[in-house]
Amino acid sequence: MTHYARIRIAWPKGAASAALNDTPTTRALVAALPLKAKGQTWGKEVYFEIPVKATLEKDAKQVVPPGTVCFWVEGSSLALPWGRTPISEEDEPRLVTRCNVLGRIDGEPGQLSSVRPGDVITLTIE
Repeated sequence: MTHYARIRIAWPKGAASAALNDTPTTRALVAALPLKAKGQTWGKEVYFEIPVKATLEKDAKQVVPPGTVCFWVEGSSLALPWGRTPISEEDEPRLVTRCNVLGRIDGEPGQLSSVRPGDVITLTIE
């Protein structure tokens, strides 16, 4: 899959870039940028609601590699896992349900560990 867009994800203690694939959900996300959201954490996952609606795509997954940029359809939220969640069976990031896979964060996904619940997260096109 070719990269459709690059985004910057920033929060009070850090920032990351991500390369996004060309999917219907990615196109909807890019159209909604720039945006700000209030971050939440769930185990080693950051998630936040965004003004995007989507349906489950055919390659949606529940278990993903650390640093995957995911869209949780039921919660209209971007999910950024970097490690175990409360429902993980091993060390893998396991999302609450199957989510659309949008792309990957560059570099070390563990940098997301500095996000605190309630932090304002800013998403912009890079």
